[in-house]
Amino acid sequence: MTLKDRINDVEMRINDACIRSGRSREDVHVVAVTKYVSLEMTAEVLNQGLIHVGENRWQNAEEKWNTLGNQGVWHFIGHLQTNKVKDIIDKFQYIHSLDRLSLAQTLESKAKSLGLVVQVFVQVNISGEDTKYGLSPEKVASFLEEIKQLSHIKVVGLMTMAPFEGHPEDTRPIFRALRELRDELNRQSLTHEPITELSMGMSNDFEVAIEEGSTWVRLGSILVGKEEG
Repeated sequence: MTLKDRINDVEMRINDACIRSGRSREDVHVVAVTKYVSLEMTAEVLNQGLIHVGENRWQNAEEKWNTLGNQGVWHFIGHLQTNKVKDIIDKFQYIHSLDRLSLAQTLESKAKSLGLVVQVFVQVNISGEDTKYGLSPEKVASFLEEIKQLSHIKVVGLMTMAPFEGHPEDTRPIFRALRELRDELNRQSLTHEPITELSMGMSNDFEVAIEEGSTWVRLGSILVGKEEG
């Protein structure tokens, strides 16, 4: 399949998932995960009209951003080390992996010095897997209280990664739990504005994630393919 074919196929599947769950297609955004593909393929992704691109390491993203940074909206979707904040903070409009106070404080300091407000997703380890980053669900409320006064960070959503399952339906409880956590946090008014976004769902399980309320799906192999570039 060509890139255009894959985009059309994914679009059909997203539309179907929205219809099944009674949602508007406009409520679901696609982040094209370009971390495994070359500069040339990333350029083609943008040329095909995909707006949002996701990278998880600055050393892999640097050449792409230096060439294509004025095109599209860039999302940092990987684990972010505090010493890398200075490299990415003024280049990525969204950070999907805020998971600790030290990172929040570093983001706040760098953003303040640049006069920026950084849009972040708090990463939650819903599944409880040792191999995954993220706050445990019961710690998210206190974390939001801790960072509430950091005026250069805006928490727009929550993010999680489900375990890779042979049957995508088995991921449904993970996605449902993140949506329910978001709704409970909003009832507690722990942020200055309601948390509206859910970054959840990848190539293997994005349809189930959409049915459970995802507003951002992060799609790599199923959309842009995979190559060493």
